[in-house]
Amino acid sequence: MKKILTSCRKPPELMNELFTARFPIYAVLDNIRSLYNVGSIFRTADASRIDTLHLCGITGRPPRKEIAKTALGAQDTVPWEYYPNAVDSVTSLKNRGVTVIGVEHTDVSTPLWNCVFSFPVAFVFGYEVEGISSETLESCDSVIEIPMYGYKGSLNVGNSCAIVLYEALRRYMTQVNTASR
Repeated sequence: MKKILTSCRKPPELMNELFTARFPIYAVLDNIRSLYNVGSIFRTADASRIDTLHLCGITGRPPRKEIAKTALGAQDTVPWEYYPNAVDSVTSLKNRGVTVIGVEHTDVSTPLWNCVFSFPVAFVFGYEVEGISSETLESCDSVIEIPMYGYKGSLNVGNSCAIVLYEALRRYMTQVNTASR
């Protein structure tokens, strides 16, 4: 526990709240090859205080110096689980009542801005070059995409994860604030 407290740099009296009050949002990483991308996603997961990060397949897991370099301690503050393949992760989440959404450009994907989802929700992000495996994509409840208006057809997976998680967090906070009025 001391390592977590040190790396988090929060006063001890805030630690219990920090580690228990998480938002009902999950991220599933399907065979992410770059350890630096994994570290970046750990930082985003910490900043957005998602429930759990699922590391699947060949996705690197802490402790790794490359992850630590970009995570800057977030690998110690974000709950994470490992699954041999992403389908196992998706199945586990669905069994707990979590809606699972793939983030991928497909013929049936809905633009992020137009998609409707409820909480708890999980987003699956795939391998930097080939995307989410077809088996994993088929196990998702739906598929969304980040609209691309430039010449390139995709974003870095770490950037995509940040956009989607913060859009989900924005929607969650709006829902909570509306319900409390």
